Amino acid sequence: MDSSEPDYLKPEEEKSSQTPEDMKDEIKMKHLQSLLKKLGLKQNYTKKLSLRRILGINKKTTTDESAKCKSDLPWYFLQKLMMFNVTARNVKCTSECDSTSDDTSGTKKLNLKNMVSSPNTEDTVNPLDIITALFLCSDGFLQQEMALKMSMCQFSVPLLLPNCDTGQCTFMLWAMRDIVKKYRPQSLSQSKGFIEERIVLSELPMVSFVRLGECSLSKSEFLNELLSNSQQYHDTFVHHNMECGDSPRRISNGLTEITWYLPGGNINIDIFGQPVAVANLRGDIASFETQYSFLCQTSAAVFVFFEHLDSESESVFNLLKSQHHKAQIYLVGNYESKRFNLDALEKVATELDLTENNIIIKTKQKNDADFVKDLRKTVRNVVEKSELKMKIEKMVDVAHELGILVDEDAPECQTAKKNAKTITEEIQDIHKYKEDQLPRQGQIWKTLTLLEKEEFRLRNVGSKNVEDYKSDLQKQKEELRQKQNSYEISTAMTNFITGISSPGTERFYFLKWMRMNLDNVSRINLCELREKYKEKCKNSENKEEIKEIDRQISISSLGIEHFFREMGQIYEASLSLPKTDRSRRQLQHLPKLCAELLLDGFPLELVDGDASNIPLRWVSDVLSQLSDLVSPKKKGKKRKIRVVTVLGVQSTGKSTLLNTMFGVQFAVSSGRCTRGAFMLLIKINEDMKNVLNCDFMVIIDTEGLKSPELAQLDNSYEHDNELATLVVGLSDVTIVNIAMENLIEMKDILQIVVHAFLRMKEVGKKPKCQFVHQNVSDVSAHDKNLRDRKLLLDQLNEMTQAAAKMEKKEGNKSFTDVMEYSPDTGNWYIPGLWNGNPPMAPVNAGYSEAVYELKKNIIQLVRDCESSANDIMQFKEWVKSLWNAVKHENFIFSFRNSLVADAYMKLCTEFNKWEWEFRKEMYTWEILNVIDEKLKNHQDVKINIEFEVSLKQHICGFAARKFQKMHKDFIEENDPYRCLIKNKEKFHEDFKDVFHKRDQCQKKAEEFTNRCLKPAVEDFVNRSLGPDIIDEMRKLEQFSTRMSFQYSILLDLLSKEDFQNYVSYICSYEKYVKTWILEQIKERFSNESTVFEFEERHLWSCIDSINSAINEAKTRESEDLNEFVEDIWKELGDKLVISQDALGAFMILNNADKEQFADCLTTSEEKPILSTLFHCIDQKVWVDTGGSGQSDLSLTYAHPQ
Repeated sequence: MDSSEPDYLKPEEEKSSQTPEDMKDEIKMKHLQSLLKKLGLKQNYTKKLSLRRILGINKKTTTDESAKCKSDLPWYFLQKLMMFNVTARNVKCTSECDSTSDDTSGTKKLNLKNMVSSPNTEDTVNPLDIITALFLCSDGFLQQEMALKMSMCQFSVPLLLPNCDTGQCTFMLWAMRDIVKKYRPQSLSQSKGFIEERIVLSELPMVSFVRLGECSLSKSEFLNELLSNSQQYHDTFVHHNMECGDSPRRISNGLTEITWYLPGGNINIDIFGQPVAVANLRGDIASFETQYSFLCQTSAAVFVFFEHLDSESESVFNLLKSQHHKAQIYLVGNYESKRFNLDALEKVATELDLTENNIIIKTKQKNDADFVKDLRKTVRNVVEKSELKMKIEKMVDVAHELGILVDEDAPECQTAKKNAKTITEEIQDIHKYKEDQLPRQGQIWKTLTLLEKEEFRLRNVGSKNVEDYKSDLQKQKEELRQKQNSYEISTAMTNFITGISSPGTERFYFLKWMRMNLDNVSRINLCELREKYKEKCKNSENKEEIKEIDRQISISSLGIEHFFREMGQIYEASLSLPKTDRSRRQLQHLPKLCAELLLDGFPLELVDGDASNIPLRWVSDVLSQLSDLVSPKKKGKKRKIRVVTVLGVQSTGKSTLLNTMFGVQFAVSSGRCTRGAFMLLIKINEDMKNVLNCDFMVIIDTEGLKSPELAQLDNSYEHDNELATLVVGLSDVTIVNIAMENLIEMKDILQIVVHAFLRMKEVGKKPKCQFVHQNVSDVSAHDKNLRDRKLLLDQLNEMTQAAAKMEKKEGNKSFTDVMEYSPDTGNWYIPGLWNGNPPMAPVNAGYSEAVYELKKNIIQLVRDCESSANDIMQFKEWVKSLWNAVKHENFIFSFRNSLVADAYMKLCTEFNKWEWEFRKEMYTWEILNVIDEKLKNHQDVKINIEFEVSLKQHICGFAARKFQKMHKDFIEENDPYRCLIKNKEKFHEDFKDVFHKRDQCQKKAEEFTNRCLKPAVEDFVNRSLGPDIIDEMRKLEQFSTRMSFQYSILLDLLSKEDFQNYVSYICSYEKYVKTWILEQIKERFSNESTVFEFEERHLWSCIDSINSAINEAKTRESEDLNEFVEDIWKELGDKLVISQDALGAFMILNNADKEQFADCLTTSEEKPILSTLFHCIDQKVWVDTGGSGQSDLSLTYAHPQ
């Protein structure tokens, strides 16, 4: 933004002969050159200071060293001012010679004369001289920033700036252009309304204060009393009793300052019920007639402070009585002064036709408070009754008439103003203007964003083929890009691109004019909509009308970022065209334009908050061009950067914090904070590059987390969580800004960030974290909140552990494993921003000092960063990979915090258990229900005899074949000869027992167990193992939820690194899954002890059932053993199926006693039955029976829907 001295500010060529006036001007010029040299600003008188240079980080901005010499004073003032520090004007050198007075040895001779002698005023500089010098040596953009920050500190700002070099003064209209004020006049106090407007466009009465001759009354000090509430005194104007205020002014005589009194709508606090501008001319009006004349023509009243009026002097009358004066003249004198002459005053007042109301005299009976009260009463009457109100913008005509220069008359400023006006004067309806002039960033861009995320997340793929679905998404994206390319570049965008392509300073003027004009339009539009909304809420019951106005308010924001956003979409859309396309080639210069602006201190929109997306190609190419600009390829050295970000809930003062800390001004639209994230580049000066190991610092400001406007949307959590994860992932130092009432909401965001970091492999950083607690002014806050800080850390640790468990990364046990944070050094307590009640409250000095301490700590953290700084190209790749990782995330961003996500996972697990239990119970019911439904549906079917005969013949024919086969099998199975051969040994043994009259009880009990019970038990165990295997598999983590199932399959697929497996997974997904499940079952049950537990449980269940059946049979009166065994068989029928053939063979030649048989059976059954267990293990029956479980598992965990 550097610019040379404009021609219209250069002095006229000197004439050959010098008059006394010329001699006087030469002396003044020497004063100026001498002071500028002492202040170290001489070279900047022609080569102006720029904002970019001032904002650079150097050793002076990060140390507490006070000014040691006069050349340090301007930088000391600027450093403080850029951080809104109200002590900025208290500028004084602490020279080394001062330390000699601090002699503690007691050897120096006492010299009281030195203590009472006048100090050497040559060693001090009046603050007004420093301010005047800086405004003379700064370009228009630094002047504007200085005026804005001085106004926020409630300092007066230059209205007419004198220049001793040229002998002319300059009307500082441009410098005041950016000052916006909010106030509430008494007329709006009931409705609680307010007025917000740019101060140069406000039509206000102005009251001016000037001095005629020497005066013992301190005009500026009384003005401060006049404008200050008794509980809220503030030095708006520099006065004699301020630090260095008594130093003689060298170059600031003729300086006219202006400030504004703005009411807050409280009749008990407001000094004036209406807003009023107050001007103050430094120096004698006799020496500065041009400035005095300007004030008389633009003010409602001029108060002239005097000590002595020479009633005989014509010059006095000419000054006070002019035909061109529009202002009322008020004379303010000090009766206590020895030079005061009441008769002379009376004579002058008579000549000027002044009444007693126009004369204010301070007498002995009036102390300062009474005098200020009278002065205030007079000013109040002027403000309430005056009809002369004038916009500062309209004062330009008066300035031109009087030969006063106007800073806005610079050719580049006027050209830029005209170009910007061409774009903004067409805006009537903001929403319609966006649709017509900025069409690519509306619904098209939002739809593209949704398609991009869907392409990564595949939420709606359903049963479609994945590749076909992705192809369809790609096709839709191409169609939308084609639609974007089908639009002609609008007139507004053509003019905008032309404007930012302007050379040098004109480009910066153009962007400033654009921003101010757009803010003005948005402000007016928003004000009208708010009034409508207020009226509708009072009078209308139609909720749709209120909803529509609310929607209009949401879309009524229009800022310069919207034009850059459109430019980015024009560029990205052009990349879908062939490389040889003429349109594409014509737009290739756009990223470089934006990179140049980023290098000059303008912010770049990183995340489009409206669409919640990063235009990756646009941002990447801008950063590539930036890298080329700062790191030319020929030199080879890559410029390094460090990233500082701020994260916080909406309206907690994030932007103000960054603006105070680094002196920057993030662009925000009127009405509400701009959504998304902006990045801004700050240069590191040479003396700090080696210390910080970087060349630039990137500041990222985020907007609107947890905003009420976004909370109404379905994806509000997703938007906030994505944004938070991205900016923390990009940062080296993250400032978490917390207003105490928003602590819970901010904790939710942090939990999601921690969870997301655990989930994304791409994120390899461990950012440093600083918590800033806003609106905490108590000096004991740090100690008192120790317990709260520990509690917060414990809660965050708990969330980290829960997230780590969900992500199977249990190695992360605490919050500090993910982010570098110390509860002792990572918390900052910052008092409120304002010192008193706005709009007249200045910025709190405690706020500024606390932010300065935070800034020093952040610089120290950057210095201590262990990881090497990225260059710009690495940062670009980091942005791309991190945003792609965010877009891949399909699950966690939709939740409020980690606990909710964890609860959801647990619910999924429980649900799957319930589902399986339910399915098991429902199988039988479903089959029966199907049969019942079919029977019901066919109750009314009518058939004839012919059909019935045919059907019966068919059934009989089919049944006959079956019966024939069954009969044949029965004959073979029951052939007497075969049965005899089969049971020959048994019959032989039985015959011998009968022949020898032996007791068969023990033997028959063992035979019954082995031939009848053991096969039945084996069959029961085999049938029961299938459901047991499924239940056991479902207890495993990989089968607990669909997500875990898919995760486990993919993890296994990656770990094996087998190409054929990939082919099988893609081409035959269901077959691959079934095979994989079978492998998991085999692996899970390869240890025989697990199966043994299942089988043992079922075996003991069978033994209990058999014993129960025997006991039950004993209670019945059975006639013989056959009937006894039959009773046992009936009792076991529901559970164990005993073969009838085996039972029949057992009954032949059986003469055992039933009582003894029952006792033997009870004692002998356990051993052979337990042998079944080992028999089953040997056969590995679970592999065969696992088929049903395998099928159920694979069906349950098919492709996620």
